[in-house]
Amino acid sequence: MKSMEITAVGIDVSKSKSTVAIRRPGGVIVARPFDISHSNHDLEKLVSILKTTGGDIRVVMEHTSNYWKPIALTLKEAGFYVSVVNAMLIHDFSDNSIRKLKTDRADSLKIANYALTFWNELPPFNDEDETRLVLREQS
Repeated sequence: MKSMEITAVGIDVSKSKSTVAIRRPGGVIVARPFDISHSNHDLEKLVSILKTTGGDIRVVMEHTSNYWKPIALTLKEAGFYVSVVNAMLIHDFSDNSIRKLKTDRADSLKIANYALTFWNELPPFNDEDETRLVLREQS
């Protein structure tokens, strides 16, 4: 039986756009980092890109304010494994880079590397937990 190739998608979330990088083990870059807006059209375009990428895909993004929510919900509803992690975990993660780059593109690649490194430990995004948090904030 042939094993399915794993593919990590790192998304650096910002207010009006996000930067997406797609990687596989061994430093293989499936898609160089690219920007998407948070519009329905661009999110559906991202879903289409990921569906044609193939393999066992896990999407990782930072828990950045509320900006990550539409992306996470769209990708989860499309059937992808989505993990939303604390930004400090990504920040503290060492990807053994000598140069200290701080750009959206570099950050999305770092998030994808984080996903590959912690593949089996990535907690799945659960929108029920999100609903519970919203209800707790309101009460």
